[in-house]
Amino acid sequence: MRLALLLPFSAQALAQIPGLAPQSPWELSGYLKGMTSLSQPDGAASRSEQLLHQRIDLEYRGRQGWRFNLGMRNRLLYSDALSQPGYDDLIGGDRGYWDLSANWLERDSMLGTSSLDRLYLTWQDSLWQLRGGRFRINWSMTTVWNPNDLFNAYSIYDFDYEERPGSDALMLTRQLGVASELNLVVSPSDDPDRHSYAVRYLFNHLGWDAQLLAGKSDLDRVVGLGLASDLGGAGIRGELSHFDPSDQASQLRQPSWVVSLEGDYSFAGPRNLSVRGALLYISEPLAPPSAADYLRAPLTARTLSFTEFTGYGELGWDLTALTRLTLSASYYDDGSLFTGASFNHSLADDWTLLGVVQRFDGSTASLFGQSPATLWYAQIRWSF
Repeated sequence: MRLALLLPFSAQALAQIPGLAPQSPWELSGYLKGMTSLSQPDGAASRSEQLLHQRIDLEYRGRQGWRFNLGMRNRLLYSDALSQPGYDDLIGGDRGYWDLSANWLERDSMLGTSSLDRLYLTWQDSLWQLRGGRFRINWSMTTVWNPNDLFNAYSIYDFDYEERPGSDALMLTRQLGVASELNLVVSPSDDPDRHSYAVRYLFNHLGWDAQLLAGKSDLDRVVGLGLASDLGGAGIRGELSHFDPSDQASQLRQPSWVVSLEGDYSFAGPRNLSVRGALLYISEPLAPPSAADYLRAPLTARTLSFTEFTGYGELGWDLTALTRLTLSASYYDDGSLFTGASFNHSLADDWTLLGVVQRFDGSTASLFGQSPATLWYAQIRWSF
């Protein structure tokens, strides 16, 4: 009788011990962000924008190595810019093979849009992994510019989309050892000439993480190399890719080398001072018609910049235990200059406040100098 009475109590006690309680196969997370922004072009009228941005990430862990993931971003935008032709399509457009985005509200200066940027199924055992759907394929070793990131290149100016876009693809991975693996990715396109596929071999040698990759990205045949290590406490990373246009694109572009080198160092101390620098080289850059076209166009690993040489510097430190300030700048060899500052403050466990200012400027003949502007952002975020 005593044993029968103790069994329910024991089960309840064990369930309260961390690591022994049965885990739910479902996991739900996300955030809600509100952001106000102001664009101030030199010599022109300012434009303001209000954004309510909500995200949901759902994961289900099944049996026998199966897992399902879904990520959705919902945005409600109030902006003066919505009066511009095509702006609603730019915000609510979907560049994937499947159209998983839709505008559900278009009224005067207000736009509501939703997008599934993660929707994939994964099977995995001790050696193999198979994943299909829409997911992020992150092959980058550098952190500023990523010539090896063939499927999911992103802009250094876009701070409000930390998850980064995904690709519609099928990926097969084979573990080869503790620090080595082989990846094969196929990503379809509506245009048969733009199908993308690549293979990557990732390994470690003498303390260096390294990768070799080859395949086809959009209209280019690609080979690439990436390296990363630690020297004297400083992080050292580099990537290079060679893009050779296919027969269909040989009249539109030339073969091009894209090389990125960077390093960073963090100083011990109460301020957590950190510095980072990067250099990007593109042998055959593609010049955009205007700064607006460059900033709005989807980036690829081939078009990370619009000049042959681009430099980047960053300095960050903690003002307090809850507040961090980061300053950054990029210089382009046509005379363009981008400078930015961000102020990040933790309001509570799940609440953060972010302030960002960005300045696009340069010499009169430069791309950014032809239409200089200052952008201001204030954002509050609640995570769950």
